[in-house]
Amino acid sequence: MKISATYTGASAETLENSVTQVIEQQLTGLDHLLYFSSTSSSDGSVSITVTFEQGTDPDTAQVQVQNKVQQAESRLPSEVQQSGVTVEKSQSSFLLILAVYDKTNRATSSDISDWLVSNMQDPLARVEGVGSLQVFGAEYAMRVWMDPTKLASYSLMPSDVQSAIEAQNVQVSAGKIGALPSSNAQQLTATVRAQSRLQTPDQFKAIIVKSQADGSVVRLSDVARVEMGSEDYTATANLNGHPAAGIAVMMAPGANALDTATLVKSKIAEFQRQMPQGYDIAYPKDSTEFIKISVEDVIQTLFEAIILVVCVMYLFLQNFRATLIPAVAVPVVLLGTFGVLALFGYSINTLTLFAMVLAIGLLVDDAIVVVENVERIMRDEGLPAREATENRWAKSPARWWRLPWCCRRCSCRWPSSAVRPGSSIASSR
Repeated sequence: MKISATYTGASAETLENSVTQVIEQQLTGLDHLLYFSSTSSSDGSVSITVTFEQGTDPDTAQVQVQNKVQQAESRLPSEVQQSGVTVEKSQSSFLLILAVYDKTNRATSSDISDWLVSNMQDPLARVEGVGSLQVFGAEYAMRVWMDPTKLASYSLMPSDVQSAIEAQNVQVSAGKIGALPSSNAQQLTATVRAQSRLQTPDQFKAIIVKSQADGSVVRLSDVARVEMGSEDYTATANLNGHPAAGIAVMMAPGANALDTATLVKSKIAEFQRQMPQGYDIAYPKDSTEFIKISVEDVIQTLFEAIILVVCVMYLFLQNFRATLIPAVAVPVVLLGTFGVLALFGYSINTLTLFAMVLAIGLLVDDAIVVVENVERIMRDEGLPAREATENRWAKSPARWWRLPWCCRRCSCRWPSSAVRPGSSIASSR
């Protein structure tokens, strides 16, 4: 689970003391909790990653974490409560990073970021397998740049300007004229439509901040500069010298990396036909490329191993039947390995692929040893194949378990350190 919060303008130390530690103190009593780690950044963002045991139901874990966060919200600063604390089912590592850039350099990073957030963020978040998104940029907002000198001349504080904007930039429900209960003579009913939220810089400039004793008023334009601008200027992006904006995609727990990346790229291809002229798409980071190469190398290694086993067996034994047995053992081992992986709920990843190669090597080696010994008994004692196999197995049945057991002990890594359940690893930058 990933917990995210924002405290605009706060330092990393302030975030650690007033937000991160407050939430961490409530993360106790969670079922199947392994550990959690937190990051408090100087840009005002807090990220806490809560890791559970393998096989834990993500929905149940999310509900439990959400309940713990709600218990801590009353102790958080009001600015954090206003922006909200989110709990998402997501992995902490990036699956891929999408970059949208302008080849013509006519647009700014803010223009590209606003288009990216407005058009692509929500559809990508709904793709199956996507846990969360991190946007490198921000959409447009109404920026109010206050002049400290003018504020002081009118005896105003920044909080006065904020209160005036909050009071006059509201959505009002004005009700109806002639609605029930009314007199019998009432014939018409009309819905009153009041002015909605302010939309343009001129409307914001007309906000009344203060009324003077002589009847004059101080408007927002008298003490501040109002314009459309980026909501957040903490991050800027460029790709090969071109202005750009980006989105990082993180997988949901239990999602398949290759399938998720394919679905995300298909959705992005749909938007590519609707992009403004000059915009283009690139992938600065794509972790699925490593996965694809790993799978291809494993398949190549399997075929090389089969060919090598067949050639070596036929070269030394000069017997096609003896050569065929280890070759047939390879697909049997593959089926058995996949069956065990499915039984214990493991997914196909780099670690399990390596384990599969080890299992194939162990069992094929056993098959080679058995075939060589049976071939020797058939040659020395003149017994048929079946009797020779039964005779050799009856003499020393435990011998055939020693090789795989010794190899298993050599391949297993004993854990040397562990993170205490419920511990926190906090870092600030």
